[in-house]
Amino acid sequence: MPIDLSFFEKAARAVEHGKIRSYTSLSGSSKALFFSMVKGPCLLLCSAEAAAGELYSDAVFWSKALGSDEPVLIPPEGDPLRLANLRHLYSGKIAFIASVEAALSPIWPGDKFPLLKVMNRSAADRDSVISTLESYGYLQVPLVSGPGEMSIRGGILDVFPPEQELPVRMEFFGDEIESLRVFDTDTQRTVKKLEDVSIGPAVEPDQGPNLIDVLDRSTLILNEPDDIKRQFPDLSAMLQDKEPFYITSLPLKGEGFDLNIRSTAGFGLLQEERRSLEDFIKRVGELWKLYFILMVCSSEGQAKRLKELFSEAELEVPVLSGAAAVSHPRSPVIAIGKAGRGFVCQNSIVLAERDIFGKKPVFKSIKRSRVSRLISSIEDFNEGDYLVHMEHGIGKFIGLKKQAIEDHEGDFIVMEYLGGDRLYVPLERIDHVQKYHAPESVRPKMDKLGGKTWQRTRRKIRQKIKDMARKLLAIYARRTTAKGHAFSKDTELHREFDGFFLYEETPDQLTAINEIKRSMESLTPMDTLLCGDVGYGKTEVIMRACFKAVYDSKQAAVLVPTTILAEQHFDTFTSRFSAFPVKIDFISRFKNRAEQKQTLRALANGDIDIIIGTHRLLAKDVGFYDLGLLVIDEEHRFGVTHKEKIKSLRSAVDIITLSATPIPRTLHMALSGIRAMSVIETPPEDRLAVRSFVARFDPGIIEQALQKELDRDGQAFFVHNRVQDIYSVANYIRELVPGARVAVAHGQMREKELEQIMRSFFRKETNILVSTAIIGSGLDIPSANTIIIDRADKFGLADLYQLRGRVGRSNVRAYSYFLIPGDDVITAQARKKLQAIQELGYLGAGFRLALRDLEIRGAGNLLGAEQSGHILAIGFDLYVETLEQAVAELKGEKIPPRVEPVLELRTTAIIPEAYIENPDLRLSIYRKIALAKDSRDLKELVEELGDRFGTPPEETRRLLQIMELKVLAKKLAITRIQNSRGRIKILFMPEASVTPQEILKISRKRKLPVKFIPQGGFEIDLTGEKWPGIFRVLKNLLIELVP
Repeated sequence: MPIDLSFFEKAARAVEHGKIRSYTSLSGSSKALFFSMVKGPCLLLCSAEAAAGELYSDAVFWSKALGSDEPVLIPPEGDPLRLANLRHLYSGKIAFIASVEAALSPIWPGDKFPLLKVMNRSAADRDSVISTLESYGYLQVPLVSGPGEMSIRGGILDVFPPEQELPVRMEFFGDEIESLRVFDTDTQRTVKKLEDVSIGPAVEPDQGPNLIDVLDRSTLILNEPDDIKRQFPDLSAMLQDKEPFYITSLPLKGEGFDLNIRSTAGFGLLQEERRSLEDFIKRVGELWKLYFILMVCSSEGQAKRLKELFSEAELEVPVLSGAAAVSHPRSPVIAIGKAGRGFVCQNSIVLAERDIFGKKPVFKSIKRSRVSRLISSIEDFNEGDYLVHMEHGIGKFIGLKKQAIEDHEGDFIVMEYLGGDRLYVPLERIDHVQKYHAPESVRPKMDKLGGKTWQRTRRKIRQKIKDMARKLLAIYARRTTAKGHAFSKDTELHREFDGFFLYEETPDQLTAINEIKRSMESLTPMDTLLCGDVGYGKTEVIMRACFKAVYDSKQAAVLVPTTILAEQHFDTFTSRFSAFPVKIDFISRFKNRAEQKQTLRALANGDIDIIIGTHRLLAKDVGFYDLGLLVIDEEHRFGVTHKEKIKSLRSAVDIITLSATPIPRTLHMALSGIRAMSVIETPPEDRLAVRSFVARFDPGIIEQALQKELDRDGQAFFVHNRVQDIYSVANYIRELVPGARVAVAHGQMREKELEQIMRSFFRKETNILVSTAIIGSGLDIPSANTIIIDRADKFGLADLYQLRGRVGRSNVRAYSYFLIPGDDVITAQARKKLQAIQELGYLGAGFRLALRDLEIRGAGNLLGAEQSGHILAIGFDLYVETLEQAVAELKGEKIPPRVEPVLELRTTAIIPEAYIENPDLRLSIYRKIALAKDSRDLKELVEELGDRFGTPPEETRRLLQIMELKVLAKKLAITRIQNSRGRIKILFMPEASVTPQEILKISRKRKLPVKFIPQGGFEIDLTGEKWPGIFRVLKNLLIELVP
């Protein structure tokens, strides 16, 4: 029979009528089931955000299953979703869940909640709308990329309301909104049209009522009141008039009515109570006649895997929606939804994924998008930036300048070279100029305009790159002819192992898993690079590869750069493989000599399947029984001797090299075909965003931030990057937070001492680590969720991005504080950096800059020290272009000569300031136009311009037409098209395939007077023709000449 819901209904009615003030013994997600049964307005408070998130996720499942009102989660102050969710207070929603912190923060009262309603094709004054948005707290920026921003470009207004997933674009015509649409921040292009939109505030009020005040007539429920009282001792006094109701999972005698809803422990079902999933299936088969068994899986994929396991045991279990599952006449049954933990109530057993697979699900908050497209699509040139000109080398960008040339105007990039000489580059030739990309701290050596050094440097580096590419190709060729072990194709056991991964794999993860498994199944020894940011799911990929190796009775070794990482990986692997008979061990200095000897003996005898270790694994006394897979984590961090040993292993076994530093997609493409590589670019949608604050150094802020973290039994980092006074800072922290267990870590410590300190922190023996920037990589401590960075203005953006990545590694809200000096005057450059720091929280300019810097570091790590020097010498983009050419040459591919036609057509072809006012944006569009490869690119650009800036003016249309001619000229190997008072001269490269006969044939057909000239081309007389006629004739002529 189905779950007896009448039991929960009676419990809920008793609360509504005020008959009972407290319930005890509500285990697992039964609290959410009870909450979903309560009718009328209701507010449920939890002690912490994580608890509120888990209860909310449970309540969403149960409310859908019961057909009751779906609850709304109110996040704490500063969360982008808070303002959006608070709007539900006034839109008819009645069930709310929040942490106490979120509930006590001020909110907009209902009668004063700012809301701007905008309708398509309706009357609206643009300036009035802008003024309203400014009063709502929206910040004006050149390009909208994050919530709370707006951008104005003539009659187009972009705005990103925090409650919307994507920003909104309004196009005004006079006093009417002519078009209303949603656009993508990555491409800045329209995604869909809207009929109307309501825009709420971008900021929260400093004062006002709180959530409890606004919902004063609602049923108020406090979850785990003892936890709330301990963290918020003053709350009881605030709630004296509210008569709250209490629920707890504990069976506290005399403190309320005991509902006797027990945990699922003791039934032999939980992962910790059984040896394998087979035992679980068998136990369910025994219990389903006595109990109604409901299993809740978070995804269709996970539900399908579980169903297949039951099918193998000849037990057919349906997969249903929550509503169909709870009313299903027979069990066992699988429902799709999220539940934190199961429970037993009377005749029913509810099991969550955590009960079945032994891992707690993470409850996602906000969506994050891919970043690679954003990085490559937006190329900002700012005054003072270093640029690389293909012919003239490295110079400094001075700015844009408009200049009259005879009877027309043109826009130019002005570059300054060594000695103060200046180069004026026409903006239609901006494709000759690239931004000099190198790590943030690097200042390149400028070239002398007209000097020979640049060309010598390019020739030398071109040869060095070719030598490197030749070596890589030779290695790749050797591996493709070598014979290794072809691992078995996946079986049901492999799929069962995959099923223990509780999360939904990201698309990139699945691609990487499939690519690596395919390579392992080949006879050719695998040597692949697995690249992706920290937390993007590389460990799961290598664990599946290790399982594949062990299944074929081969050993797998995981080589890591530090002892802490060895221990962390050992814990992760042990937990992940716990349901399977796989023997895992580790070796590092944390083991004494006798323990190491025992481990090595077991490894040599084949008693260990997976060994995890530091460079100790590369010592002479280490022998394997039958090594099949070697995983190397961050190879660039190993010494020369260790790398030589790794090189000797490379030819014998399958190898996966991991890199936590992202590499640019352009480099990935350049190396395709000579270096096997899998790249994970998609972050998992499973974590709460790290909340970032920039503040002046203030003892009150530091104390509050650290104490708040310790109060929730967490850990914190305090980064102070000066060894000289780091111990004084640690003592200062001890005085600020007397109960804290403070440790100090810095790079000048002896290695063993540093490892011991880090290990103690990892094991929670200390809870505040005062450290230099050495914590920037290689640490994964889910319980550390606050980081304070002193003198943030002294760090590079990429370093700050990596430091900030040390926290937020679980489903607990993380906080990062970037501290700047209290008294010093901040320079304009430092202020610009601090603004970028604040944008690290989403895909803003700061994020882009940080990631670009990290990508170049990743390229250096991958290519080695010598090639890193070449990147610094000519800039990253030109390096990649040179590498692509070298690889193509070595592969024997035909490389067409580089054609850069010069078009001098005596007409004003520019993007006027009146059309695109912001110089950076104007430059970005010029660059896009110059880089257009074909007519399709140009057509898309015309659409983009109309979408983002309105209808292009005549001068800009002429610019696009000239680029259309340039695209055709490249195909025909034309070097120059010149208008000399109506006489149009067209010159070709010697390699051009166009013949004089073809030119004559087309000119006669079109009745064009043609004259061949000795420079290698021809001239046509269009005297008296205006620009439209000249363009039409040239376009038609060139189209007919293209083969």
